[in-house]
Amino acid sequence: MQIAIAEIERISEKALAAHGAGTWQAREVARAIARAEETGNVICGLYYLESYCRQLLSGRVNGTVDPVVTQPRPGTVLADARLGFAQPAFARAFEPAVAAARACGIASLAVCHSHTCTSLGFFTEQIAAAGLIGLGVTNASAIVAGPGGRLPVIGTNPVAFTIPGADGPAMHADFSTAAVALGKITMAKAAGEAIPPGWAVDREGRPTTDPEAALAGSLVSAAGYKGWALGLLAEFLAAGLTGSVNALDVRALKAEGGPPHDLGQFYILIDPGPASDTLASRIARVAEAIAEDPQVRIPGAGRRPRAMVDVAPDLWATVAALAARQPG
Repeated sequence: MQIAIAEIERISEKALAAHGAGTWQAREVARAIARAEETGNVICGLYYLESYCRQLLSGRVNGTVDPVVTQPRPGTVLADARLGFAQPAFARAFEPAVAAARACGIASLAVCHSHTCTSLGFFTEQIAAAGLIGLGVTNASAIVAGPGGRLPVIGTNPVAFTIPGADGPAMHADFSTAAVALGKITMAKAAGEAIPPGWAVDREGRPTTDPEAALAGSLVSAAGYKGWALGLLAEFLAAGLTGSVNALDVRALKAEGGPPHDLGQFYILIDPGPASDTLASRIARVAEAIAEDPQVRIPGAGRRPRAMVDVAPDLWATVAALAARQPG
């Protein structure tokens, strides 16, 4: 069924508020859900809403807390989410971080002690919309084993980056450093479908196409040691520079109960400044070459917003039921 993005945002905000989120906090999370659906990132969209709502009720996430933003150094902005949602914490810290990057040429923004941020690219594209280059990393519950191993050590640990252009992002990428996002495994299990080879191993470290065996075992890194190295980098920055926890210390992100996620996200904001024209010309040079090969594109370039998206009827029924709950 076709649902308007505006309606997805409205009903998501209503559902979050009905389960205990504050007014402005619900609005910020609903914006992220709607944007994920708008860009086709369904794993980070309505698919996550029920989890948010259940964890609001269980207390695993605090939906009413106000984040605390500080700036200990000119180029360093910290946003303590205080075990609440990541989206409100980023929203409160965004303008100070942009101002710091413009003043210093480069700045960092550390979001600390937050619930999972879900779509990391949602944040880097906001940085790019302000005319800055945005890079971000985060971690998640341990589900990825090292190459040749079987024991989960790090999460899918996404990396995202967005480069501004004259008409929207010149480049935008948001990807898991694992071979696949965990949500694709859980969706395959729910659908009773096998997963492709190369996504996961079972408890004994043997490659598997069974999503249930994969969930009991480990995912593998994208591109072997290269993805493993990127995943570790994301882990060390997201946990080490925010004071948040390691992937090893986080229960499954969608588990209803248990301690708060207490995760971190780390962003770098770069002001191209005097190099803006050079940056644009270098991107254009590559884009011209890519345009000669119709099978190739710059990631994220030329994305167009959609007003309507397809939503599975059973998922929409669940969303409507969540929004219909009476608060309290």
